[in-house]
Amino acid sequence: MDSLDVPTKPSWLRTKVSSPERSAEMRRTLANCDSRTVCDSSRCPNLGDCWGKGHATFMILGERCTRACRFCAVPSGEPSPPDPGEPERVAESVRRMGLRHAVITSVTRDDLEDGGAGVFAEVIRQVRWMNPGTSLEVLIPDLQGDREALSAVVAARPDVLGHNLEVVRSLQWVRDPAASYERSLEVLAGAKRTEPGMLTKSSLMLGLGESEREVREAMRDLLAAGTDLLTLGQYLPPQGSSLPLRRYVPPVEFEELRLKALDMGFKGVKAGPLVRSSFDALSLMLEAGANRC
Repeated sequence: MDSLDVPTKPSWLRTKVSSPERSAEMRRTLANCDSRTVCDSSRCPNLGDCWGKGHATFMILGERCTRACRFCAVPSGEPSPPDPGEPERVAESVRRMGLRHAVITSVTRDDLEDGGAGVFAEVIRQVRWMNPGTSLEVLIPDLQGDREALSAVVAARPDVLGHNLEVVRSLQWVRDPAASYERSLEVLAGAKRTEPGMLTKSSLMLGLGESEREVREAMRDLLAAGTDLLTLGQYLPPQGSSLPLRRYVPPVEFEELRLKALDMGFKGVKAGPLVRSSFDALSLMLEAGANRC
């Protein structure tokens, strides 16, 4: 995984909308329920494909993040107070969309005493009440390492709890200074200690200059923290980003890493240039033998 001059965007990164009509329907439902998705906010390359299939990841707790990671397209700044009506609106959006599996994530809210854990827990409860047949996945920030806040989210019993390590140890400088490699591992380990039967999940971005040895080291660290599910994807610089892409990782290398990760002991792995944390989340959960739908 040596750094290379960045070539023209390769053909394997091109996406298409599988159903423009379904995408338009999803957008109308979100607008009517005043709900937001990370698909829009992070400018995910899979938006057209996922929305065309009726898949979406909801973003709660506002549009502004209290941190400023160099790889992220979500705007940073002073956020608005939490909206008490948001949990019910998200649950209603899930109902109207008929989702079998809902993914909930958020901006980081270091301004809140519990980091937003209480809102996550209430969203889980509302979605469960209104959509009893829907499985639930949350992708949480590090909650500033607050164990009580983490326990509050775990106590709401999501089927999958995710927290992203993002990059290998040597590249932690691309994250906000408030984040750390060790804290992220402890979030995952703490969740597993609190509820051993709950699936935990994390993600790594590639293409920032990491070596294969470093990727394997990060995978070992994630396994040691009890992580069950892993996603590996290509870093794509958002518009205006100062963090340069070092190279495009070809699909064959992603497949090699996927097989290696499974051999190491992960229960489910998605790896590919367009894979993101929540990409094909339901099938990854089912790959781990967690079929409750």
